[in-house]
Amino acid sequence: MEKQIIKSDILNEQYSLIKADCGLAIACYPMPKHNGIHAVFATKFGSVNRRFSVDGEDMEIPAGVAHFLEHKMFENEDGDAFEKFAKTGANANAFTSFDKTCYIFSATSNIEQSLDILLSFVTQPYFTKETVEKEQGIIGQEIKMYDDSASWRVLFGVLEGLYHNHTVKDDIAGTVESIAQITPEMLYKCAQAFYSPSEMILSVAGNITEQQLIDAVERAGFTAEKHSVIREKITEPETIVYSEKSIKMPISQPLVAIGFKEKVEGEVTAKQGIIGDIIIDILTGSTSELFNKLYDSNVVNGTFEGEIFAGSDYYASIISGETNDPELLVQEVQQAIDRIKENGITEEEFAISKNAMYGSMVVDFENVEEVATSVVNQYFKGNSVYNSLEIFKEITLEDVNSQLRTMFNMDKRTVFTAYPSEV
Repeated sequence: MEKQIIKSDILNEQYSLIKADCGLAIACYPMPKHNGIHAVFATKFGSVNRRFSVDGEDMEIPAGVAHFLEHKMFENEDGDAFEKFAKTGANANAFTSFDKTCYIFSATSNIEQSLDILLSFVTQPYFTKETVEKEQGIIGQEIKMYDDSASWRVLFGVLEGLYHNHTVKDDIAGTVESIAQITPEMLYKCAQAFYSPSEMILSVAGNITEQQLIDAVERAGFTAEKHSVIREKITEPETIVYSEKSIKMPISQPLVAIGFKEKVEGEVTAKQGIIGDIIIDILTGSTSELFNKLYDSNVVNGTFEGEIFAGSDYYASIISGETNDPELLVQEVQQAIDRIKENGITEEEFAISKNAMYGSMVVDFENVEEVATSVVNQYFKGNSVYNSLEIFKEITLEDVNSQLRTMFNMDKRTVFTAYPSEV
């Protein structure tokens, strides 16, 4: 068993990262002022991981397998995990994102029992032809529900316009057709590859001790099972698929998303992501000139926002909002981008945004859920949870303006609009 103590001079806090003999990473972030804990048991297996090799065997899986597997892991031969958590009083859930799957619970009592449930059901897969077919029907209904969500449709409409090959353009849940291809054998192979202890991390923040977590892992009886898992790197051209597309939906007001495919050379760094967040905040945030102009002239309502959409090998800037005049919104956004690129970001704009975002980041360290989840996010990137704080302090105005000059290129822009259906 190996142990690291990871410290932050900025926060005057620390947490431990333990590598158990079975290969599982255990992160313990003590926050004794809190009554309870938040636990995250996670694997770096998300919707984008569709082509990979396991112990030399190449695999290609349909869209939606990671999400499907998340659903199925709650069901074992001896019952449903949600029912077990209900008996301990824990609030449990799970989610699949583009790059990971997380099983979570929050609790103020019966901590050991809830940890035992978490570590048990996630590592004891149970699939049959009948249960898989049943789940295909359930998730098929969920997919249809998301198809009725304008914001969801618009997001993936933009991603489909920006990316030719990258699987980030595919819905996390897949399609009804793609999940119909899933078999018990496929799920077992994915579970064997990505749910072995050496591929996972248990991150717990709150009123908890290292020994409680070590004891829980020992009770789980994990064996040191190491598999060679190689995720295939996706080759993606710099061009986009289409510059504009629209759909009609039963909505009351048009919803527009403007996406820019940003240049990626190698791995997307944490610094690139943070600088992108600063730029987007200055351009589209609630105190920005653009937002206030659009809001005051009733071009948009409060749903207007911008975000950096990034993973290890994809990076996009997406600006979206509800509007009665989609063409005017796109025009105003582009004019604001042109102005900020021509004039650059000022020292005052940079200082205000940086200080506000830094302050928000510090406040997040008071939230057990944010801390436990952030530890996981940074661990899978090879960083400590304090990495972003340290990078923030070093970022300069020159760094921001230098990256700004490479962003928001018109030939890498996709506009996707959902219009109200004709009555």
